[in-house]
Amino acid sequence: MGPQESAPESTGKSSDQGESGLSLTDPAPSSVGEESADAEATGAAGRGKCWRCPPWPCGWRAEPVASLFVKKVQDVHAVEISAFRCVFQMLVIIPCLIYRKGVLGSTAMILIYYAFQTTSLADATVISFSCPVFTSLFAWIFLKEKYSLWDAFFTLFTITGVILIVRPPFLFGSNTSGTEGSYSVHLQGTFAAIGHAVFAAMTLVILRKMGKSVDYFLSIWYYVILGLTESIIVLFILGEWSLPYCGLDRLFLILIGLLGLGGQILLTKAVQIEKAGPVAIMKTMDVVFAFIFQIIFFNDVPTWWTVGGALCVVASSTGAVIHKWLQSSK
Repeated sequence: MGPQESAPESTGKSSDQGESGLSLTDPAPSSVGEESADAEATGAAGRGKCWRCPPWPCGWRAEPVASLFVKKVQDVHAVEISAFRCVFQMLVIIPCLIYRKGVLGSTAMILIYYAFQTTSLADATVISFSCPVFTSLFAWIFLKEKYSLWDAFFTLFTITGVILIVRPPFLFGSNTSGTEGSYSVHLQGTFAAIGHAVFAAMTLVILRKMGKSVDYFLSIWYYVILGLTESIIVLFILGEWSLPYCGLDRLFLILIGLLGLGGQILLTKAVQIEKAGPVAIMKTMDVVFAFIFQIIFFNDVPTWWTVGGALCVVASSTGAVIHKWLQSSK
């Protein structure tokens, strides 16, 4: 559950729509007619070479399942889980050999895994979906792109959703029922999830600035190498390195790496054969899976505050995506 990745450069004119996975800052195409023709050509090529059904429904299942295994792993620090994911992804990617992501992306991955371990699965997943709002804000600051009143509204709506999930005592009193563990630990997980959204948004802005000249698998390769290095350094600083227990824990660690990589690859394939707008909207299914997994596997029914916050965050993120999508299609 790391941040979303940038798609590879496609052939011919169709490279415009595959520039970045869920980046909300794609420039407008030269003409609607060319975009439609390019979309049809790319979609036909993608479906002919791979699956008959679109890959993005499978991709949205892989990442939530990996998040579930992160939650199920016992007595292994979140940073160490990140290191194991990097190891197994590295073993899969070595034959393909390819670049991007880096320190910001790997930091985002560590933070979201820490959030999964310290707060509820639903809360961490929902808060991480504030990433599109931060992306619009950072694109305005660093790329000098337009930041409209709609973007400001979506930002405020996201903040409202996060407040409903966090329920700070100075607004909601001392009642912290429904939180997983102590409130201080829940608060740490919340800030980690917010940090994940911020770092993921900064990663998307950097990838947008870099353009589409770098191959996608190469970006994953650098992401894995830097993520593994960062995880090992942090583990030694914290003194949290431990050998996973035999049995399910080791199986979960392997599946975290493989499912994380599978989600990234399927996401890339999705934006190759479909526009980023519908793909980003489908990504909100992560929240649905997070609620389902939390109820089924942990017998933890989310509070109405969490549900309300989830609706606010998902609505604002979806609105931001649709707004950018409509702007780019004009």
